[in-house]
Order: sequence, then C-alpha cells, then structure tokens
Amino acid sequence: MARYTGPSWKLSRRLGISLSGTGKELEKRPYAPGQHGPGQRKKISEYGLQLQEKQKLRHMYGVNERQFRNLFVAAGKMTGKHGENFMILLEARLDNLVYRMGLARTRRQARQLVNHGHVLVNGKRLDIPSYRVQPGQVISLREKSRNLSAVKDAVEATNFVPDYLTVDAEKLEGTFTRLPERSELAAEINEALIVEFYSR
Repeated sequence: MARYTGPSWKLSRRLGISLSGTGKELEKRPYAPGQHGPGQRKKISEYGLQLQEKQKLRHMYGVNERQFRNLFVAAGKMTGKHGENFMILLEARLDNLVYRMGLARTRRQARQLVNHGHVLVNGKRLDIPSYRVQPGQVISLREKSRNLSAVKDAVEATNFVPDYLTVDAEKLEGTFTRLPERSELAAEINEALIVEFYSR
C-alpha cells in the first residue's frame, strides 16, 4: 500500500489527533469528517479501537503499512517492552529527528528535506527518510541548503527540542545523544493496543 497523500486535516479529524503537531486541525471542528456532523459516532469494537490506535501512530510518523509492520517485528527482537521499543524505533527515524530538531515544521516537510538530499548524517549525505539514526550520530544540513526559506521559518518557529537531542541552532546541526524514554514520546498513543492488534 502506497503512502497516504490525501488531506491530512481530514485524517486528523477522523483519528481525533493532530497529525501536524500544531493542533489547528481540531480547533474549529473537533469531530470526525462526514455529512452527518458531530455526535453520529457508533460504538467502536475492540478490534476497531486497536486498528484506530495503529492508524494513529502510522499516520503520525507517515509510514506505509509494510515498513510499519517490519519495524514492529524488529522491535519484538529487542529486549524490553515490545510496544515501547516499537515507538523508540519510530522516533529514531531520520525524517522524524530532522522534524524534532526544528529544521522542518512537519514530518512531511522533514521527509522531503531528506529525500531531496539536503540532510547529512556524520557529514555524509543521506536521502533515506527511514534510516535508523544511532545514538551519537550528528545530523546537519548541507552548506547549500542552510539558506532555504522553509528551514529558516521552521527554526524560527521552534520552541521545544526533546532532551535526547542537542541542537546548535546557529550551525543547524544536532546530535542524537541517546534513545528516548517512553515518557518523552506521544502520550496520546496506547501502544499496548497496537501490540494486541498485531498479536491476533
């Protein structure tokens, strides 16, 4: 299945979370899209809840189903809790860390920056958004890419950088210092439901 390229605001309303991270999608109409408006939701089955939780996380990181499933399997081979390991692996993706550093306003924009070859890891150009960054690796922008207006706007708008990243805003580079803890990741996701979904 190909990556979702449809309207992200409509999808955010369907899932009940802000996929852009700004929260603007749910300000005016905090209910699912459709002609019947708010208050028309039917009771969701247990399977439906599990599926919805999986879709939330998958669309939050902009990953297609096959990549998502493969990462889930990889997380199961690590020591520790399966669901937490899975979320940590998603967080360690290159496109996500570019977004977390504040070099892009959304994960979609971060993915495009990586795809177009603007991003360096330890000084080497990488154009694979799903690349799994290891603790200690340095993420930066190419010299020619540092004057991009989209990057400048994103850096100016950034007011929070997670503790597992150290960022030098002047040099536009950051270091992935350690793997994140569960408490630093999306609180609105119940990863246990995703584990149950794939364990059926």
